[in-house]
Amino acid sequence: MPEIFKTGVDMSMTYTDSHLHFDSYDEAGDLDNVVGRARDAGVRNMVAIGGTPGSNTRALSIAGRYDGIWAAVGYDRDEAGGHPDLATLGKQAISEQVVAVGETGLDYHYSGDTAAEQRKLFASMLETAADAGLPVVVHSRNADEDTLSLLREFSEHGHSECMGVLHCFTGTMAFAEALLEMGMMISFSGIITFKKADELRSIAAAVPEDRILIETDAPYLAPVPYRGKRNEPALIVHVAEELARVRHTDLPRIADVTTQNAIRLFGLE
Repeated sequence: MPEIFKTGVDMSMTYTDSHLHFDSYDEAGDLDNVVGRARDAGVRNMVAIGGTPGSNTRALSIAGRYDGIWAAVGYDRDEAGGHPDLATLGKQAISEQVVAVGETGLDYHYSGDTAAEQRKLFASMLETAADAGLPVVVHSRNADEDTLSLLREFSEHGHSECMGVLHCFTGTMAFAEALLEMGMMISFSGIITFKKADELRSIAAAVPEDRILIETDAPYLAPVPYRGKRNEPALIVHVAEELARVRHTDLPRIADVTTQNAIRLFGLE
């Protein structure tokens, strides 16, 4: 077993990785190994995230090949200003394997020059989700107010309960409270294990138990003690362990509640 997976934690728990990107593993021919290590670590459910035409197709394909893997399809902020194929996306969104629209959202940190185009695309993704009756997987960075404004409009379509998740949350307490008020869940990644993430850990400790998810965002954001290495869903155990620590509870409780929340949000069987 590679050294990176000698974690020293209890592998008997059942986890759900609510957000990861399988593209690079599939391209490298390593997908079976990655999924196998996740299973060995107790990761029962995984949501394969799209965001581009190619990633959407790959997420659907992988979800069709493995039990316990579902897909999210959508167009992310990097597709803003292009000509996204909304007709094809609408057809993909009603596929049996699809449990959410995303990822989508706004990023003014890296792509502030396309802010107007991002808002237009995000609005169209929210409309796609409303039409398909699916929750949304939202990315937001340095765009709190615009994200909240568009999500409030989305909530008027009847998505006031479990309407989506703000993935890889790194925002403020005020942003978290506004998201929770409108019915969103909040997902935490390996960033909560980083040395300078004290404020984020405080927020993770305060989110209501029925609104919290965990994710790897693999292959990115590997948790401590593997920061800087390629992330994998098997390492979700470290995110769960840190969340249990800051919430003053035990690991089985975190594994259970985050899995049940994912089942409820995404309608997993």
